[in-house]
Amino acid sequence: MTDELTARIALAEGVIAEATACAMAYFARRSSLSVDCKSDAQDLVSEADRGVETLISDRLTRAFPDDSLLGEELGLAPGRGDWTWIIDPIDGTSSFLHGLQGWSISVALSQGGLTRAGWVAHPCGNAVYGAVRGRGAWCGTSRLTVSEATGLSDGLTAMGSGAPEVIAAMVRELLASGGSFQRNGSAALSLAHVAAGHYLGFVEPQLAPWDCAAGLLLVEEAGGWHAPHPMDRPAPVLAGAPGPRHQIEHLGRSFHEAKTVAQR
Repeated sequence: MTDELTARIALAEGVIAEATACAMAYFARRSSLSVDCKSDAQDLVSEADRGVETLISDRLTRAFPDDSLLGEELGLAPGRGDWTWIIDPIDGTSSFLHGLQGWSISVALSQGGLTRAGWVAHPCGNAVYGAVRGRGAWCGTSRLTVSEATGLSDGLTAMGSGAPEVIAAMVRELLASGGSFQRNGSAALSLAHVAAGHYLGFVEPQLAPWDCAAGLLLVEEAGGWHAPHPMDRPAPVLAGAPGPRHQIEHLGRSFHEAKTVAQR
């Protein structure tokens, strides 16, 4: 690794530990937090989201003032170099606010548009999943490896949210394949669980880069695959173990077809 990357990785690991403590302090008093709706009543943002992202952004900017920042709550802060930090302070805000454990903190580091490192912290599980391009993925001292299953009927597939007709098409296709699904409320955490072999794959019709950049690298470095995802706009996410790849890709086609029909 280059000295520039090594220095940023060392910083990120400390910042994520600090952000985890901050998020857990908010979680302990979640019933008293101020909460706003964004696009709809299910798309929530709380003072915890803003507070954790501010902490992460401040620490990163102080150490590397020329780096760009792209965060879910604070938007894009352009820098003067080719490094960009991609931040989701609390992925799974609804789970967080309802006292469930399905939320995470996601931080990715890209250089010239290529994700070089990524971390997904699961504070309630006392776990941090991390990956460095070309060097594998891990949780603590354990290396991560995707499932060796050969088909969707051999395990669980994680799903995100979306338009009713699109989700219905995915569920029908998955059940017809003999599979089963779960939804934990956090795309980043779901992708980390794919990398750890707990899920066979993950599908969601539309996700922003901060939701999935770190998680997609985790899956890739754990021996899995994912469909290309742009760094500058929301797009569908398909990722998983090699065995059921063609079935997961078929799920992607099913929700694309459902979306096309709904738009006619």
